[in-house]
Order: sequence, then structure tokens, then C-alpha cells
Amino acid sequence: MLETLRKNYVLFLQEALGLFIFMISACFFDGFLEHKSTFIHLEIPNPHLRLAIMAIAMCLTALFIFLSPLTAPSGAFINPSVTIMRWRLGQISLENSIWYSIFQTIGGLSAVYLMGFLMGNILSSAPVNFVVTVPGKNIAIWEAVLSETLSAFFMITMVLFFSDIKKLKNTVPYLAAILVGVYVYITGPISGFGMNPARTLASAIPARIYTDFWIYMLCPTVGMLLSAELYLFVKKKKPVVDWKLDGK
Repeated sequence: MLETLRKNYVLFLQEALGLFIFMISACFFDGFLEHKSTFIHLEIPNPHLRLAIMAIAMCLTALFIFLSPLTAPSGAFINPSVTIMRWRLGQISLENSIWYSIFQTIGGLSAVYLMGFLMGNILSSAPVNFVVTVPGKNIAIWEAVLSETLSAFFMITMVLFFSDIKKLKNTVPYLAAILVGVYVYITGPISGFGMNPARTLASAIPARIYTDFWIYMLCPTVGMLLSAELYLFVKKKKPVVDWKLDGK
């Protein structure tokens, strides 16, 4: 494990930086758009317009992460669920997947704590609560479960199948970023648009809010693994899964 860390620490740091950037953006825009004391919130009373601005902001943030030479070389997974899915497909070793997930979580947590220090009450108090992911008001648990599972499933299905089409391969980062924006707008009011266990942890720990926490830890991974199984079945491929932790 330590040898893998020494060899691949640059990739792990890129993963940490990726989710760090994502959470910096999420905290900034959600805080200033949704906290009732901010000038932006007062000037934009329409919640749907505020949500659309948030969706566009996160779309552009995701696109930057997917394309930036600072974060793209690692694969820009920035998500333990994506990492587990890639391990299932035999594209990353178990050892690397563990380090990826650890650094993704560290990156996300670092960003939220930093923004909490800089933004203070705007980020930490209701209704923002460190941009914690919880089901929306009057939303049933099954609706949040479907929201998190299906959004993850369709996102990764697009990524996997489009990546196999030569003419569409280069469009995947752009399409994935657009889907991030679409899901922020559509699933945000339903499940809070988690789709990333590290992102959820990054907000839940400082907020100390763990409402229906299991949904955000389990459902994105289930959705992405289902997508991986569909891909393997359709493409008639067999993954080479690496269970080893000794790097051999």
C-alpha cells in the first residue's frame, strides 16, 4: 500500500484537487445563492432561477475538472463510486482504488472546511448547512433512492458507451459536465444531488447532519455498478479484477 502511494501520489493528489475544486464551487455558489442574507439571494427571489444558475456553475466546474491538466491525468474520477466502478471493469487496481477514494474524501473535506472558515455563517447555517446532501422537503425515501441510483446509472452508461464510439469519445467530458448541470437542476430538489459518497461525507461531517445517510453512501455505487454490468454484458467483455493489495 505505501509503495503504491509513493509511486502514484501525483495521481492521488490530482483526485484530491479535483473534488477540492468541485466543493469550493459548490460551497461558494450554494452559499451565496441560497443563504437568505446574501445580496444575490435577495436580488434573485425566484428559486428556479437560482437553481438554474447553480446548475450552470456546477456544469462549468465539472468541465474544468474533466479537462484541466491539473486534474485530468488521474482520470478525474473525483468520486469513490466511479472509482469502484472502474475497478469492477478492471481498469484500476484495488490498491489504487482505495487510495483514490481516500484522497477524494480528503480533498472534499478540505474544501468544505476551508470555505466554512472563509464564508462563516453563510455556509454553516440553514438552509445551506455546508451544502449537505439530504432528501428534499416532502420527498419520500424511495424517491431519493431512485434519484441517486438512476442519475448515477444513466451518467455512467453514457460515459462508458460513448467512450467506445470513436466519433463521440472526445465529447464525453462535455456531455458528462452537461449531465452534472442537468442533474443539479432536476435531482437537486429531490435528493440534493449527491451521486458521490466523498462529496456527501465532505458536507455531512462538518454539518453533523446524516439524514438518510445510507442513501448517499450506497445508491450511487449501486447505480454505477449496474451500469458497468450492463456495459460488460452488451460488449461481451470480462473484467480483470485485481484483488491484490501487495502491488504484485
